[in-house]
Amino acid sequence: QVQLVESGGGSVQAGGSLRLSCAASGYAGKNMRVAWFRQAPGEEREGVAAINLGIGTTFYADSVKERFTISRDNDKNMVYLQMNNLEPEDTAMYYCATGLIGWGPLNADNYKLWGQGTQVTVSS
Repeated sequence: QVQLVESGGGSVQAGGSLRLSCAASGYAGKNMRVAWFRQAPGEEREGVAAINLGIGTTFYADSVKERFTISRDNDKNMVYLQMNNLEPEDTAMYYCATGLIGWGPLNADNYKLWGQGTQVTVSS
């Protein structure tokens, strides 16, 4: 079974950048999608970005468009989230998740396998 491990979180000042990595152990088929979600204390889990592993189609939440970029390296079973111009509102635990390609790329209900998360803290 595929397992996901996130890394790359940390603490930065507003305006800074971080790159999150999601490593998949085991094979993730080209009909799969990987997404990044985030959850701040007391808030619901929010879909941030998603990518289809086959042809690389990407999806973004409006709140992160133009600032975040999701990418994948299928040879290495890795998905990345480059986060630029970070804002205090981006502070959250970030999770990667994988599921079959379907409707609602940023809907958490469509993802069955989740990593443990990596914390991102942005100070003003």
